[in-house]
Amino acid sequence: MATYVVMEPPAGNKAEDVRFVRDSFTWLGFLVAPLWLAWHRLWIEAVLTFVVMAILSVLGERLGLEWAGSMLSLLVSLYIGFEGQGLRIAALRRRGWREWRVVEAGNLGDAEMRHALEVDEDDDQPAPLQRIVPDASLARPPQTGMALGLTHTPGRP
Repeated sequence: MATYVVMEPPAGNKAEDVRFVRDSFTWLGFLVAPLWLAWHRLWIEAVLTFVVMAILSVLGERLGLEWAGSMLSLLVSLYIGFEGQGLRIAALRRRGWREWRVVEAGNLGDAEMRHALEVDEDDDQPAPLQRIVPDASLARPPQTGMALGLTHTPGRP
């Protein structure tokens, strides 16, 4: 079973606007990291990944350690492979999207079906009561008297 993070758009709750992000290793993110990031509109991450990989390759050639530059670039690709979906979720959060729920399903079609069924179930239930937050103006005023150990003796500095 795969795990999908369901992201809802900032404005409007249309079912077709919901995005499903599979929480798993991404092979395309590993194999072609900058292109995969650019495909998912993670422009800054794509440019940074490309620059870091280029610097590591050039630095490895200049120092005569081509294998070290390649291995470090491989580590960058591994990072994108493991954390690429997390970067997508973080980018959506920055754009105002919010996580609706996590859905477990065998494939994307099953995840969409489960989401649709759970949304219908949520519509039948009453909305939860709003949380009551105490008003700060009703809080007790700060004490202005002397405190234990913080006394001031006149005539002493």
